[in-house]
Amino acid sequence: MTSSMVEILNVPQIQGVAVSDELLTVDLSDGRVIAVPLAWYPRLLHGTPVERENWRLTGSQAGIHWPELDEDISLKNILLGQPSGESQTSLQQWLNSRASV
Repeated sequence: MTSSMVEILNVPQIQGVAVSDELLTVDLSDGRVIAVPLAWYPRLLHGTPVERENWRLTGSQAGIHWPELDEDISLKNILLGQPSGESQTSLQQWLNSRASV
């Protein structure tokens, strides 16, 4: 999506984030609350509650980053209903690296 399309569509900003054992919930500046299954984002699913709570907004409040989980999720992907595109090989390597720590 080009920046001119974003301006035309008036895409909201992320105002808040909550992660439960089952859902990623995002509060938006236009008043919407979007919730998606945590299973869409395996790194969040496998993260501890403390790791899930350690997030920051990125890209002018258009994305979320979890540094301890090395996870980045864009608002665009949430709004479009697109789960993580991480390969099973990459996820398994990440899980293995966590097990060895």
